Amino acid sequence: MTRAIATRTQAMLPAPTPTAIAKAVAVLEALASHRRVSQLARATNLPVSTVHRILQEFVALGWVRDGDEHEYLLGPAVLRLAGRAGDDSDLARAARPALHALCEQSGYTVHFGVRQGDEAVYVDKLDGRGAYGMRSRVGATFPLHSTAIGKAILAALPDREMRAIISRTGLPPRTPRTIATIPSLVAHLSTIRVRRWSFDDEENVARIRCVAAVVVDHRNVPVGAVSVSGLVFDMERDQACRVAPHVVRAAHEVSAALGAQQYPRTAA
Repeated sequence: MTRAIATRTQAMLPAPTPTAIAKAVAVLEALASHRRVSQLARATNLPVSTVHRILQEFVALGWVRDGDEHEYLLGPAVLRLAGRAGDDSDLARAARPALHALCEQSGYTVHFGVRQGDEAVYVDKLDGRGAYGMRSRVGATFPLHSTAIGKAILAALPDREMRAIISRTGLPPRTPRTIATIPSLVAHLSTIRVRRWSFDDEENVARIRCVAAVVVDHRNVPVGAVSVSGLVFDMERDQACRVAPHVVRAAHEVSAALGAQQYPRTAA
């Protein structure tokens, strides 16, 4: 009886007030899926004024940056930290054997990128055998709509979520070849779903072609993608088609290492 009374009494006590650090961490974590102060306040159950103050402090430190239309995004300091931690992260460790095999087999530069809100970030990079080097670097962010990795992720997301992302980010042209209209991109993503790999044909950086395939986790949720990249003279379109099954196989192996039970079959 005494224990029951104590349990009821404890249940009636107010929940402990979160510390300043706990509040700041809650806001930072919520930024992975929310952008506006009001959304962050609801997600963290914190007053709008508190959320705004925390965001301003993060902006001053470079951990958060101001976006368009009163939105906030994860800043370069957070992404640099993620990049430095990438080599030791579970994702990078799980991906490394498959990435090494793909790099050796293809001879191209191999990237592993993971989704970070409405963008993606490189968490691993292996240079190919060519004399040239890609300017990409671990920890750098890049858009989803104009890259092979990003389009592989978008194509694997539910249609509603995919459309919400491109509605928020827009489709700013990175090169003259960037797909810059929503109907064109939606049709392009449908093709990716059928063949199970994506192709960036100088859409993000001039004279660079990339092939990518999505990586899913144990929940079958797309978390990132594996890609190979090469200069246009070294990766003809026919060669991109030939290397694509190897990229898909590597992405499949990374997904299996993350506990995925199912993975889309490649198109015939």
